[in-house]
Amino acid sequence: MHSPYSLEGKNILVTGASSGIGRATAVECSKMGAKVILTARNAERLKETLSMLEGEGHSFIQCDLKETDAVEKMISELPEIHGLVNNAGFSITAPVPFIKEEKYLELIKVNTLAPVLLLSMMVKKKVMKRGSSCVFVSSVSGLGKASVGNSMYASTKGAVNAFTMASAKELAEKGIRVNAVCAGMVETNITSNLSVSKEQLEADKASFPLKRYGKPEEVAWAIIYLLSDAAAWVTGSELVIDGGRLLK
Repeated sequence: MHSPYSLEGKNILVTGASSGIGRATAVECSKMGAKVILTARNAERLKETLSMLEGEGHSFIQCDLKETDAVEKMISELPEIHGLVNNAGFSITAPVPFIKEEKYLELIKVNTLAPVLLLSMMVKKKVMKRGSSCVFVSSVSGLGKASVGNSMYASTKGAVNAFTMASAKELAEKGIRVNAVCAGMVETNITSNLSVSKEQLEADKASFPLKRYGKPEEVAWAIIYLLSDAAAWVTGSELVIDGGRLLK
């Protein structure tokens, strides 16, 4: 049966594929017929993800995206890429008076600079051809819905959102689409390690119109839409997946 959401015949590169949304995206892409190339820093966790994928022809490349030489080497090993999922990132919580320059620069390098340069280098090396799609995994915090202590992370994602729109306009002439998924709170190892009580966590979930946090695969399904031919006329968008939190 024909489906515009199918990823059959597409090679998809997923960064940060060793856990969370990246792992879920890789698994769901494989279910949709894609050949998935995984990348992250931890080889053992990448092997775990690889073992979860359906179908054949998948692979992984261990790479620290902060290291330019490592990224260039990875790109040289890639086949033609039809979809890039720029997912790798992390968060540091600190109130404004306690922001440290070195921590902020680390966040910027991982969350903003690394994915921007990866797309730039892949386009320059002509690894991404006409008809390909890049999806940045961003956050509703980058749209102004940031919690207290989350200003550094929010600013890195705000920059990603701005780059998404600007690069989408520039790369349209090459037939490359660029979009962002702006996720709300998602049940991952990050939320399970938060230093709050169970009661506080449940109260926060209740503040969402849909009364729960998201699941990694629910974000992955939105990413698949943007990678697929179903979104062939979609570029420069910020797709909000947040259980209605922005409505509050």
